[in-house]
Amino acid sequence: MEIRINELNRIGIAELIADRILIAGPQEALEIMMNCKYRGADAIILRRHHLTPVFFDLKTRVAGEILQKFSTYSMKLAIVGDFSDLSSKSLRDFIYESNKQGRVNFAASVEDALKALSR
Repeated sequence: MEIRINELNRIGIAELIADRILIAGPQEALEIMMNCKYRGADAIILRRHHLTPVFFDLKTRVAGEILQKFSTYSMKLAIVGDFSDLSSKSLRDFIYESNKQGRVNFAASVEDALKALSR
């Protein structure tokens, strides 16, 4: 895993680069978050494939457990990917509400993620 730190509007944003699942549960989220925070990041960009697929099944509560860590430690998050294949209405509503609040953002591109996290 590579961590690139971008600075926009005085906000350190860590972009994770890897070809594998990095977060399967809250413990991995916490470890990555602390590693990025140590490097000066206030926000993190993940790609969809960095998260376990069960993250996107809200019934499992994995998303809630992982996102609670980000909330507890005041770390903003953007998840980059194509989410058009997600058919669950509750998940689409969750994505919409998350983007509206701004702490967790679902973005189509890294550029969109950087814009959302630098506000």
